[in-house]
Amino acid sequence: MPLLSDEGGSTTLANADEQEPITDSAYGTVAGDSERLHVLCVIVARAQNATRIQNSDSSSTLQNSESRPYENKTIGSRTFKGRDSESGSSNNGDSESLSSEDRTSGLPTAAEARFISTLPLETLVSAAGTIRDQREDPHIVTFSPKVFIPVTFLCRDSCAYCTFAKPPDQVRRAYMTEAEVLEVARAGAAVGCVEALFTLGDKPELRYEEARKELQELGFPSTLHYVAHLASRVLQCTGLLPHINAGTMGVADLVLLRHVAASQGLMLESTAESLLKPAGAHWGCPDKEPTARLATIEAAGEARVPFTSGLLVGIGETREERLKDLLILRDLHARHGHIQEVIIQPFRAKGHTRMGGWEDAAADELLWTVAMARIVFGAEMSIQSPPNLSSGDLAQRALIAAGINDWGGISPLTVDWVNPEAPWPHIQELMSVTAASGKVLVPRLPVYPQFLSLHNQDKWLDPSVVPSALRLADSSGYARCQQWAPGTMLPLPSDARGILRNEGAVGDDAGSQPISAAATAAVVAGTAAGAVAPATAAAAGAATQQAQLPASQEKRLEERGGESIAIGADGLLTGTSRYAASGDVDASPSDEARRKNDAGIVRLFAARGADFHAVCNAADELRAVVSGDEVSYVVNRNINYTNVCTYGCQFCAFSKGKSADSLRGQPYLMPLDEITCRAKEAWERGATEVCMQGGIHPDFTGDTYLSILSAVKAACPDMHVHAFSPLEVWHGATSLNCSVPHFLRLLKDAGLGSLPGTAAEILDDSVRAVLCPDKISTVQWVEVIEAAHAVGLPTTSTIMFGHVDHPVHWARHLLLLRATQERTGGITEFVPLPFVHMQAPMYLKGRCRRGPTFRECVLMHAVGRLVLHPHIRNIQASWVKMGVDGVFCLLAAGCNDVGGTLMNESITRAAGAVHGQEITPQRMEAIITAAGRLPRQRTTLYESAMPRFQNV
Repeated sequence: MPLLSDEGGSTTLANADEQEPITDSAYGTVAGDSERLHVLCVIVARAQNATRIQNSDSSSTLQNSESRPYENKTIGSRTFKGRDSESGSSNNGDSESLSSEDRTSGLPTAAEARFISTLPLETLVSAAGTIRDQREDPHIVTFSPKVFIPVTFLCRDSCAYCTFAKPPDQVRRAYMTEAEVLEVARAGAAVGCVEALFTLGDKPELRYEEARKELQELGFPSTLHYVAHLASRVLQCTGLLPHINAGTMGVADLVLLRHVAASQGLMLESTAESLLKPAGAHWGCPDKEPTARLATIEAAGEARVPFTSGLLVGIGETREERLKDLLILRDLHARHGHIQEVIIQPFRAKGHTRMGGWEDAAADELLWTVAMARIVFGAEMSIQSPPNLSSGDLAQRALIAAGINDWGGISPLTVDWVNPEAPWPHIQELMSVTAASGKVLVPRLPVYPQFLSLHNQDKWLDPSVVPSALRLADSSGYARCQQWAPGTMLPLPSDARGILRNEGAVGDDAGSQPISAAATAAVVAGTAAGAVAPATAAAAGAATQQAQLPASQEKRLEERGGESIAIGADGLLTGTSRYAASGDVDASPSDEARRKNDAGIVRLFAARGADFHAVCNAADELRAVVSGDEVSYVVNRNINYTNVCTYGCQFCAFSKGKSADSLRGQPYLMPLDEITCRAKEAWERGATEVCMQGGIHPDFTGDTYLSILSAVKAACPDMHVHAFSPLEVWHGATSLNCSVPHFLRLLKDAGLGSLPGTAAEILDDSVRAVLCPDKISTVQWVEVIEAAHAVGLPTTSTIMFGHVDHPVHWARHLLLLRATQERTGGITEFVPLPFVHMQAPMYLKGRCRRGPTFRECVLMHAVGRLVLHPHIRNIQASWVKMGVDGVFCLLAAGCNDVGGTLMNESITRAAGAVHGQEITPQRMEAIITAAGRLPRQRTTLYESAMPRFQNV
């Protein structure tokens, strides 16, 4: 129950331990802070419990997150534990499935928020930080790498603090040209930006003839139509995701921009009526009418637009008015689920404005508002405050302590045209500040991960935007910022080999701790070194005067020493120091209990920086215990006897059928004598195995598979036949109208030695419904595998990952393999298969990502080693997917096998991979030796095999 309610005109206070409620006849007259502190403590406890309850149903999880233990925090006289590491998992971010009550579950009531708002700032900051650390990704602070595109400086409003808006006689043109916009966007894309921020004055054509005339010349009926055109061109030509701040709008306007933008925004700023009066900040500004702005934010929810809003602190409003506005925004979000972040922006006085002589927003007011925003919205809302408006490391760390988890958009190229006197911090500097607070700085997209999750993207993003968003995203919905992809010849991240040996440098800030409440107080008092030191009005005015009269609108790029945005192998931004391990990821083999639930596994997949090293090192140490220094391989040949398939798997570029006529390559059906010829040739070249799989040809029956098997065994009696996916087995049994176990016994009697555990893709039916809706289900796949083991046929196991899936799906997949192996013991190895995207149908349709990142690939092998231990002993690296350099790295992250020599490879090559079709045994051994390991040729079942022909 809520601790406080407004029912009956009285306030009720009940403690968390079910004691008798305490009542007071009038709100706010409780004697001291002890009762308020008690209410705050229960709000924090409620937030923690809400997180645990929300995460207890792991079956609903659809996107990656991480929960981890955090240090205990003391609020007043009570100590609260950090998030319970044994509970929690990612939730699905499925805003559409949540009711208004769901979105406010565990949050303080309006009465409770007002009641605790007068507590000391240090107390509120401590509580806010604790609530923030209940997030699914508590270790991450994000920012959006962007370019700032000021489409027009003309505006019909005249805010008393604004230098962005200018009259026509102070600009060369009313609007930026398309060429100018694309020049800035292309420059941003070249240095790794993901967002194009479109900012403009509100409806200038309603005030200025110059705007109307120029729009007419451009051929657009309104500023919004021109902005929509520019955003469309940026999306098409550069791939950057537009985020548009276009002022007050109706549903139709928002829908117009939704077609070309990943997200939109409008600062509420303040609903204080006093600001609209003469001498008020919003005097003479029709678009700052609170009803108009609230109507726009409401309309954005109705139009399903991922939306940004927030408050402007220090323009004449009171704390009470700010708190009221936060509660209003929360109510709007509760109705629609569309607000993705709340920005708390401090006012900074600028010369040559009506408010040029005002004091800047005080540090304590900013921190109070940040802390109350976090308390009001709870853990899951993103709370942002721009770092360029809080100068000094200590001031920025105070913001993290007060509950932010996002720095907003930061540009390596363009100035902040709204606050041109306040340059963006260098990314390296911001990463150091973030690390000093015990967090990791991670780039994000302008649209937040929950709106890009598997079952949300079509609800919240226009079909024209989804492809670009997916191309720029990693599996967690953060920004990929990495060119490498599986199957390509693009270079690995520059730090790949060294980082996997844990050779990353440790920066000077290693071991730094989050800022203390005392340090926060010092920032508020302005006595600490590096405390908030806002620019003087004169300095601001000089900077503003320079920005008001740009030489031209053709060049808006700010030199920043060649700064660019890229993610390294360990998931951290490149060009920055590496930091000491956080100690929040326990990947030790002894921590098996934590790896038996999907939440614990998701935490391992979320590892970055030193935590990434910890996971890789733990996996490699476990590999050494299980397998020693030997790395095995098998001399084999792939035989894919047909690419004709009746199934329409969205990831498959190999199969040819009615839905795949446009894909490269011709349909084929290999004659039986060609199959046997290839098998004999493989035997003569020293192979001990043939691996045979193909599409589900419409003419194939179970007898087809039996005839292929019999022919190969007749030609090569001693060859181990590793053949027929679980889908083929299911199809064969169905076509013969017999049970799966019976058909498997027929195959075994005909000479089948083992089955490949392919056709698994992702063993989660919510993903399979997208990837391969007509394929066998998860349960059916397991049924075939367990039936094979029961009749004495070993199998491998696989996962094909990095497309539409998320780490929680990977966790479930691994747990299912583990459970299967515990029951049967028939799985010989685990083979991660990174998705190769280039020719995949769903990628060509813009429906998936560009495969996993390098970090995700490495972690799949390392986490697989940890989770599947001790049941599956062999972890294999696919050179076809990862290339030789990638395999070299994987051998330092838990892998003990490099698969087969293959001789032929068709399936991955059809998807666009370029790593070849064969690696000779000699080269295979050279690769293994170069990695400092001992090569061992093996059989399919991992027995040692003596090379029959040394010089093949």
